Amino acid sequence: MEIYQLRTFVTVAQQGHLTQAAELLHLSQPAVTAQIKALEEEVGMPLFERTTGGVMLTRAGQELLPRAQSILESAKDILNHARHLKGQLAGKALIGVSLTPEILRLGPWVARLTEKYPLLDLRLQHGVTGGILNLVRKKELDAGFYLGKNPYVNVNTVLLAELPFVIVMPKGWENRVDITVPKELGKLPWVGISQFSSLCKITSELWRDLNISPKKVAECDHVNTILDMVCSGVGLALARAEEAQVAADKGLVTIVPGICKLAELQFVYPSDRVGDLILEVLLEELAAVWQLGPSSPH
Repeated sequence: MEIYQLRTFVTVAQQGHLTQAAELLHLSQPAVTAQIKALEEEVGMPLFERTTGGVMLTRAGQELLPRAQSILESAKDILNHARHLKGQLAGKALIGVSLTPEILRLGPWVARLTEKYPLLDLRLQHGVTGGILNLVRKKELDAGFYLGKNPYVNVNTVLLAELPFVIVMPKGWENRVDITVPKELGKLPWVGISQFSSLCKITSELWRDLNISPKKVAECDHVNTILDMVCSGVGLALARAEEAQVAADKGLVTIVPGICKLAELQFVYPSDRVGDLILEVLLEELAAVWQLGPSSPH
């Protein structure tokens, strides 16, 4: 059963005459007759009966007419939607994702992109921030989210926010040393951070600032896992201030007072992708979600 056969069937039913239907369809009358006959053979019953003035639907034809009309309307909707999509942005974007969706405002960003650009094939790949930056540098990712400073000249960055990090320790450990003296924090064990995580570099910078070199216990590469290790009594670590406060309010950790380390949350992409249409819409919707003012990437 073909769409053109259903169109002929509906037109003949509406006109009640083969010749008039043929004129509207720009077909010959024999061609219209052949299509109706083929359709009747496929459904296994006659759809029209001849009258002195033309043709009229049989009982079976009357039953099938509304369904045929519905199919034609659906086909028309498909064509109209296809015409609407024609010329729209299409392509694939592979995005590296780290941290948590809430921190990155990932849901609202993806929602805006999929609503405005239905042909955009957006794919999210999770990883540690250092690995994401490296994959962007090698152009194995089209863009990604990165925590920390970007050392590569062939990677552009857009600053999204400066996230405050504080030192957290297991509850009760504040009595082991004088936590008002930063040097004393080096006497306690710290949760080890994977070298592929940007938090490793940020933690190392903090240790240099405090002039400490503590013992590292275990090794993690995700912020949530790191905080859980602290809550479980493994050691000290840096944690995002907001999450640290939640854990402290629950009595799970103690926040070391007076020390805060800011970390840059960046959106990174290969510098030679500047002007790429897909990248431009990624940046445009990212700016809207993060309420960024007009600024040049660096």
